[in-house]
Amino acid sequence: MTDRVTHSDLQIDKLLFDFIETEALPGTGVSSETFWKGLSDLLHDFGPRNADLLQTRADLQEKIDNWHIRHRNQPHDHAAYTAFLEEIGYLLPEGDAFEIETANTDPEIATVPGPQLVVPITNARYALNAANARWGSLYDGFYGTDAMGSPAPKGGYDRGRGARVVARSRVFLDEAFPIDGGSHADARRYHVNGGALLIDDMPLADPSQFVGYTGHPRAPERVVLRNHGLHVELVFDRTHRIGSRDQCGLADVQLESAISAIMDCEDSVACVDGEDKTVAYRNWLGLMKGDLSETFQKGDTAVTRNLNPDRTYTAPDGQGTVTLKGRALMLVRNVGHLMTNPAILLRDGSEAYEGLMDAMITAMIAKHDLKKIDGPRNSAQGSVYVVKPKMHGPDEVAFADATFSMVERVLDLPQNTVKLGIMDEERRTSVNLKQCIRAAKSRVAFINTGFLDRTGDEIHTSMEAGPFSRKDFIKRKAWIGGYENRNVDIGLECGLSGRAQIGKGMWAMPDLMAAMIEQKIEHPKAGANCAWVPSPTAATLHALHYHKVDVFAVQDKLRKGGRRAHVDTVLDIPLASFRKWGEDQVLREVENNAQGILGYVVRWIDQGVGCSKVPDMNDVGLMEDRATCRISAQHIANWLHHEIVTPAQVMTALKCMAEVVDKQNAGDPTYRPMAPDFDGTAFQAACDLVFEGRVQPSGYTEPVLHRRRLELKASLS
Repeated sequence: MTDRVTHSDLQIDKLLFDFIETEALPGTGVSSETFWKGLSDLLHDFGPRNADLLQTRADLQEKIDNWHIRHRNQPHDHAAYTAFLEEIGYLLPEGDAFEIETANTDPEIATVPGPQLVVPITNARYALNAANARWGSLYDGFYGTDAMGSPAPKGGYDRGRGARVVARSRVFLDEAFPIDGGSHADARRYHVNGGALLIDDMPLADPSQFVGYTGHPRAPERVVLRNHGLHVELVFDRTHRIGSRDQCGLADVQLESAISAIMDCEDSVACVDGEDKTVAYRNWLGLMKGDLSETFQKGDTAVTRNLNPDRTYTAPDGQGTVTLKGRALMLVRNVGHLMTNPAILLRDGSEAYEGLMDAMITAMIAKHDLKKIDGPRNSAQGSVYVVKPKMHGPDEVAFADATFSMVERVLDLPQNTVKLGIMDEERRTSVNLKQCIRAAKSRVAFINTGFLDRTGDEIHTSMEAGPFSRKDFIKRKAWIGGYENRNVDIGLECGLSGRAQIGKGMWAMPDLMAAMIEQKIEHPKAGANCAWVPSPTAATLHALHYHKVDVFAVQDKLRKGGRRAHVDTVLDIPLASFRKWGEDQVLREVENNAQGILGYVVRWIDQGVGCSKVPDMNDVGLMEDRATCRISAQHIANWLHHEIVTPAQVMTALKCMAEVVDKQNAGDPTYRPMAPDFDGTAFQAACDLVFEGRVQPSGYTEPVLHRRRLELKASLS
């Protein structure tokens, strides 16, 4: 039984209560009575409205299901379908033109395009790595990955590869910071004279790119340059292993990398009770106070990691200083509207909505940053950035806006201190995006696209329409391009450029950096001023793209060109155009889905790991979270429902892939194999996701995962 404290008509997990009372509240200026009464009022007053919104989701889904069932044996009538969606209030009128009114956004949100990391907040080491990924070594990024076309060498330092890294980095410097009449490859000396940076005796083609330096102007230790708003630091050290062999002593090239980082309380974590939520909130508190620390073993050495300080340089004229942030701007992703959590029970004994808990507690914790009067700050503009996922349509966005208005009143924060990130990953949000932005126009600071959750919702919404294409072919359908383009176009129409982030989704293969360098440049080219990356190294390499592409110039051109896609394209359901699949093709698709589900779920249930690098069937490591699990489970559920596969075939595939996953995890001493009995909680959870997938709310994985994880934790206690 959970030990609970009763306060303000709430029954709070004692671990969570004690944390808030003794660690989180002190220093915020918010009294215990004010906080708990405010949280109780929020949970009790807004909870029924939350439930009504979820019922609206279910009602609309039932109507859509019935429409498809009635028209199943007829050719799809797109016009009639669109008219039906308008009739039931699913598809809404766009309304008049407007622009967002968001104020006090930080440069990382408004004016500096760059990579964005997403990390599980429950892992302190990962959270610190993400925050500190504001700066990264280009030398390390090239040397330690396949970014130059070949894998990183094993063993000692490879001088030949090191020389290629240096040469490739000089190419980047020539592209981003050209020298008037020369090349960085030929440089023998960097020095400052009369406020200008000279390379040998030649200036930069654009002298304004020189930002500052450290050390003596005639032999600086570090030189900082700026291109497209991003900084690059040249590190000179003739005693360093690299610098000692370099003709000008250049030992490293440091890139401003992860401009922002989302500390995730949602898809990449496994928080099912008060114990888990306390871990998440405690790490967020450490980040906001600036004192988060983590000690871990690296080989035989104990390493302690803290938040990096800011970086200070001498101004070009030698008379003042220039300070650059040492950490990514941190956003926090709250959970969506769906789930409740037993961490807090209401006066009637029911569980509190977790999204409402997150809203009050994460904002209260952020007051520690807002109240700082000196030292490093997260938000120099006094804002709190909350990313809100899995919202369906404008009413749900308006509900989030109202929630944060109440939170601000309780916590004595100015109206619209909390900035809102709208994740455009559910179809009812996609087709009504302009109205969604309007519903929170004074606090919107972020919109994005995400193929995985968006596809999972597409499959569930259109479950009764027919069998979907294979997953790789879904990506080739017209709707995905229309969805991606329309998101940017509407964001620009609503005035987000220069005020807010327009984002793109994750690169899911953290070991394939050469492919990322080749492909992910399409995100800034598409007008996105941020895009997600899975690691600090990936952030450094993705930063190269923002030096090549002037995102604001792209946005200006797109804005003048008008919309490239309209709602009709987004409503084009990616069904299989023909079904002449051989049995081997069908089973291969099911096995691929099953392997991804099992590889993710077994760690989620047994180890409480919410985000994993899971090897696929070809042993390529893929970042898996609940979004990837959702699309895979919904895809199999769709094929089961339309009898493309039988339950027996799916169960055979699940058991076969469980054996594969067991082998892939054989080196993990904490891993519990699923085979040969297939009766463990993790395997049963995977089966639930597939065989019960059609009836899960919006196809989400959380209800099954939470239920099974709680079941396992109870059995272990």
